[in-house]
Amino acid sequence: MTDRPPDAIEPADDAAAPVEPSADPGPSEPRERRPLLERIGLAGIAAVLAILFGGVAAASWVGGEPFLAVMGAIGCIMTAWVGGLTLFRG
Repeated sequence: MTDRPPDAIEPADDAAAPVEPSADPGPSEPRERRPLLERIGLAGIAAVLAILFGGVAAASWVGGEPFLAVMGAIGCIMTAWVGGLTLFRG
């Protein structure tokens, strides 16, 4: 008899073997560029969100909340950066 209870689940034999990562997990084919209209649309959405983050930063600074102002400014810069990357790099 074994020390295990009768309802214990036995592990599979292959579950104990370690999985080795492949040497080159890079993409097998190059990515397609997004269509220009889609890139313009996504950059426009990013521009609107960057303006909103900038508004939060400005209102927070005027309202005496410097931490929130800095966080809003960082959000504004990051959103504008990603919008620019989307538009120009595709």
